[in-house]
Amino acid sequence: MNQSRKAINAPGAAPAIGPYSHAVRSNGFVFVSGQLGLKPDGSGLVVGGIEAEARQALENLAAVAEASGTSLANAVKVTIFMTDIGAFSAVNQIYAEYFPGEEPPARAAIEVSALPAGGQIEIDAVLAAQSD
Repeated sequence: MNQSRKAINAPGAAPAIGPYSHAVRSNGFVFVSGQLGLKPDGSGLVVGGIEAEARQALENLAAVAEASGTSLANAVKVTIFMTDIGAFSAVNQIYAEYFPGEEPPARAAIEVSALPAGGQIEIDAVLAAQSD
């Protein structure tokens, strides 16, 4: 393994559903794989629609950040994939709870035709790593 690259798997987040790491830490950044609204025990998506899935995806993202030695407060870029862009406003309200303040990270929100596991939302992020 390259010493400037470290794969991270978070025990507090839903298990990966494919051949990927929860995150990779490299060169001062943590690149977090897309997080769905999957329950941390791996038993499937949370119930309650896109709002519940958004909240769980963000909880999973936070768990991966913590396992990586950083936090959502250090997010520099977030991407949100939704199967219905009409939920943009509802997702924004939940998102604002996880990224409060006057300096939120850069972000993109994209409508897609489908997501893995039948999810309605997936969120990935790039975080500044904490000093070792």
